[in-house]
Amino acid sequence: MGILALAAIMVLLTACSMKPNDQAAQPTPPASQEAQPGTGFVPASPNSYDSADTAVLVKKDGEEGTVTLLNLDTSRTYTLTVEGTSNLYDKYGEAVSLEQIDVGDIVDVTFLRSKKRLNTMQLSPSAWVYATASRYEIDLKRGEVTIGEDVYKLTDETIYLSQNMRIEAMDINPVDVLTFKGIGSSILSVNVEQGHGYLRLKNEENFIDGYMEIGQSSYRRIEEDMLLTVPEGHYQIKVSKRGGGGIKEVTIRRGEETTLDIGDLEVPELQYGTIIFTLEPSSARLYIDGEKADPSAPVNLEYGIHQLIVKANGYQTMTTYIKVAQPSGGLDIALDEVDKDKENEEEEDKDRLAKYKVFVDAPENAEVYLDGNYVGIAPISFAKTEGSHIITLRRSGYETRSYTVSVDGEYKDITYSFAELVPGNSTTPENGQIPVATPAPTAQPTPVQ
Repeated sequence: MGILALAAIMVLLTACSMKPNDQAAQPTPPASQEAQPGTGFVPASPNSYDSADTAVLVKKDGEEGTVTLLNLDTSRTYTLTVEGTSNLYDKYGEAVSLEQIDVGDIVDVTFLRSKKRLNTMQLSPSAWVYATASRYEIDLKRGEVTIGEDVYKLTDETIYLSQNMRIEAMDINPVDVLTFKGIGSSILSVNVEQGHGYLRLKNEENFIDGYMEIGQSSYRRIEEDMLLTVPEGHYQIKVSKRGGGGIKEVTIRRGEETTLDIGDLEVPELQYGTIIFTLEPSSARLYIDGEKADPSAPVNLEYGIHQLIVKANGYQTMTTYIKVAQPSGGLDIALDEVDKDKENEEEEDKDRLAKYKVFVDAPENAEVYLDGNYVGIAPISFAKTEGSHIITLRRSGYETRSYTVSVDGEYKDITYSFAELVPGNSTTPENGQIPVATPAPTAQPTPVQ
């Protein structure tokens, strides 16, 4: 055998004897390996790793040196030990520490299954992140999330997190600020970045049927015994009736109930402003603070904030708010046309659906609030309306909980039985102060010119 041929054989033998640890660290397994059908794992060379996976990090323990992962194919969790030889990477292949990888991240891992030892973990290059989203719509019934113009799917493997703890999808409130992570069109983890607490008014008797503005995010008509779900943060609460009231500051903490005393605010003597309405079409019906009004003549309204609803057959119903603060003014409102037959059909569906009930059977003896308004003590029922609603449960000496539910449009009753409330004091000192960012402003009431 010639010298050249012998040299070639020696090179070949040397290449076959190399181990993955002799090469540069690889965040992902070699492309030549084939996955075992239905397992999500890829066998590799011994003495380094024998399995690989794309998974969701559901728990990490720096003190114990372990990570717990959710396999996306089997929906099972498993725990691996992080050792000094374990290599961690960001999505670009740069080395990072375990503190730089968050619970809820989607990762590519290689590991030695027999010893449950992590070999490599990398933030998956195929994953995307939509951080701190406040404008989104979650439809649990359809299993969809709309962010901007994009629609994503929730899967059976999607995990929901708050403060590094697993929660249920219905624990998420529409006011929460969320971070979504996924692959392709699927969302695999949802993390609550900014959660919600609860606001209750005290000594509000003089302001019933007035309005309150929470920061610049929402307007609510003041009713007796309200319990409002509010994003955590620091707010100025503007209370208004007859042009009087005032501003109070309050801090809302996640999962806690805060009481705001407005008994020291004064309601002035009645003052009225005269408003001339011009409606298009002229046949439109006008409702002010829930009461029907005659728009063909000037309308006298108390100083303060009022809700307007304008309806007409064949047109889109409009709801808005106006602030009356001067002796006279005018307001022009034009409705957009819609399919008349479709609108009539929708109204008939609502009336028919309202004959059915939503029952809340448990936890017994808990106060039940629907979208912030008190409805009674469980077990309780109320009229069924299709859509997303917030059901809040409260009981003295227990932690307050709220759930977001999607009520279907089927003509039948529906029953909810929620978990028992956890003992504890969920009420915070009145007007507590912490420096938290105020939510971004949204639409304002329409001023009267």
